[in-house]
Amino acid sequence: MPCHDLVFLAEDPSYDAAIDLINQEAFGPGRFVRAAERVREQGPHDRGISFVAADKGEIIASVRMTPVFAGHVAGHLLGPLAVRPSHKNLGIGRELVRIALAAAQNSASQVTLLIGDPPYYGPLGFAPTIPGALEMPGPFDPRRLLAACFGDVEAAVLKGEIRHRDRG
Repeated sequence: MPCHDLVFLAEDPSYDAAIDLINQEAFGPGRFVRAAERVREQGPHDRGISFVAADKGEIIASVRMTPVFAGHVAGHLLGPLAVRPSHKNLGIGRELVRIALAAAQNSASQVTLLIGDPPYYGPLGFAPTIPGALEMPGPFDPRRLLAACFGDVEAAVLKGEIRHRDRG
């Protein structure tokens, strides 16, 4: 097994090119038509709670957090989350999610949402939302819309439009 020298860092603008390459490699050009990307296009992500992983100085993974409203609940949309193929299956993605969730909770976010696979994200604190209760700009599988809730908020009570907080 190769020796890794992993560090997890807050995102910095100097990492943008590396992050773009990682996301292109992981998701290809089709990523721009996804519903989550439609939300991300509405405003900037929150660099203060977005993170990267580096191995020997090379950025090899990233997670971004976009400030959103889920109906009237202030939260974040997690993603994209991507890890270079050379570093998959080492727990790096799970650690980035853990770090991002802790940062979101500390920022007074009430919920973190994502579109993903329940078997992967369930153990990381995500639960299904009620299918059809939340809307996004574009088609998505509502069974894959998951929420990690903080405080008194519960996934079962989320309803309304998911939109960037800049849109009010």
